[in-house]
Amino acid sequence: MKGLHLTADLYRCRCEPAWLTDAERLAAWCLAAMDAVGLEAVNRLFHPLPATPEGPGGVTATVLLAGSHICLHTWPAERGVTIDVSVSNVGADQSAKARGLMEALVNRFQPEWTERRSLDRGDES
Repeated sequence: MKGLHLTADLYRCRCEPAWLTDAERLAAWCLAAMDAVGLEAVNRLFHPLPATPEGPGGVTATVLLAGSHICLHTWPAERGVTIDVSVSNVGADQSAKARGLMEALVNRFQPEWTERRSLDRGDES
């Protein structure tokens, strides 16, 4: 179960508002970004959320990879996004691909600031 799990909390995103609300647009872009770094989806769900009293609804998304996943959640009223990129390093080290995808995702949303974490999963044996 060796792998890498990256998380990022994005604040005050300066991207075009549609990137926080349009599930189809976000899905197309995310899948292209994954392909660009060499990660292959086995299934996906990009679900638009209903509007709230604070404003438009966001998007909750999961892309399944073999033994791994990518999750995104957007909060348009707060201009916030949370991102998880988790990859399995069994068989081949996917860490560089995970880091490349995380960079692309963060850059897409253009946050004023970001809190990131990295967790190595499993052991070396």
